[in-house]
Amino acid sequence: MLSREDNELVTRTGPGTPAGGLLRAYWQPAALVSEMPPDRPVKALRLLGEDLVLYKKDSGGWALVSRFCAHRGVDLSFGRLEDGGLRCLYHGWLYGSDGRCLEQPAEPEHSRFHEKVRIAAYPCEERNGIVFAYLGGGTPPEFPAYDCFLAPEEYTFAFKGLWECNWLQGVEGGIDPSHVSFLHRFLDEDPRETYGQQFAEEVAGTGETLSSLVGRSYRPDIEVEPAEHGLRVFAVRTLTETLNHVRVTNLLFPNAFVVPFGNDRAFCQWHVPVDDENHHWFMILYDFRAPTDQETLLRQRLPGVTLPDYRPVRNRDNDWGFDPAEQRSATYTGMGLDINVHDQWAVESMGRVQDRTVERLGVSDRAVTANRRLLLRSIAAHASGRPLPGRGSGLRGPLAVDTTAPAANWQEHWREAEAKRRTESPWAGQA
Repeated sequence: MLSREDNELVTRTGPGTPAGGLLRAYWQPAALVSEMPPDRPVKALRLLGEDLVLYKKDSGGWALVSRFCAHRGVDLSFGRLEDGGLRCLYHGWLYGSDGRCLEQPAEPEHSRFHEKVRIAAYPCEERNGIVFAYLGGGTPPEFPAYDCFLAPEEYTFAFKGLWECNWLQGVEGGIDPSHVSFLHRFLDEDPRETYGQQFAEEVAGTGETLSSLVGRSYRPDIEVEPAEHGLRVFAVRTLTETLNHVRVTNLLFPNAFVVPFGNDRAFCQWHVPVDDENHHWFMILYDFRAPTDQETLLRQRLPGVTLPDYRPVRNRDNDWGFDPAEQRSATYTGMGLDINVHDQWAVESMGRVQDRTVERLGVSDRAVTANRRLLLRSIAAHASGRPLPGRGSGLRGPLAVDTTAPAANWQEHWREAEAKRRTESPWAGQA
């Protein structure tokens, strides 16, 4: 439970807000490279309550500038990509990638008025299929050496989706380890092909899929510990008197998490505010063992969204496709086989901005409460100029694994299992 004041503090992220300032102190996903039109790579987007235009520079790389011309407020997303910048259609004002106005053709020939005009502009970096932007002040932080960025592109897959709720609801859903025992349960085996389905693989050494295992063992011991990247979360399930299932996930502060995806893969997922009532999730899936089948992964996911907004086909307008007959016979939710839809329903059904003053949290919510404490402390730290978690040099990993381990020493065994996976990886052992 949060006070009304603290709930407002952590959910409001527009320009000038404390939480917005905190999120702007980190690199944030802005767009998929694949969604940029190849014939005219210009796209309007809204990020942290700010209307912007992303475009490809002639010199390579990306530029992110204010969507509206400083002259008369015309929409620059319709502008012409020419002469090294973005030119407004109304009076021909030309803006460079740094936001400076370079030309004002209708002004007197010797006018220097353009030198006084500048629109907002933010640095961008492309990493494994996603364009990231830094919307904060001063020098951008060093890009972290997380696995999702170090993996060769052919070992990765990037995608996104629109969720119609506040960003924090998405993050809290991702770091909650106990919901998987219920929300993602199948009453019968998942009929889809195993590849690309997060809970369909057999957990090594158990003869059981992850969906079946966590559904049967629904009361994990949850432990949370601080880490340089944010938080590390353990969900430990007793299989026998001598054997545990250990699932290690991570909060990448402030608005991402890393979770295992089968035995050989993991993914990092960011939840980035569009505004306070909508956000996009961005994902980079990475494989430790083999190149990803990007065509199959895309084919599995595209039918579930509408383009160009990446809004799920199942949404609040159609009750997320809820089917009572399916709920009786096939899935716990009755909302189809895609676990992304299950997660989407959970966080969207709370309302556009969850009222945390009326919730009741228990022991199984340790990760959620730990994150809220960290978030409130970090908002205060940012306001006073103190160091922030997950920002700085030396950030690597993080370690995320599903494994079985002897009950007596699972704390050491999961690290050994992860070290072995990295040693055998064509790229992670050299990263």
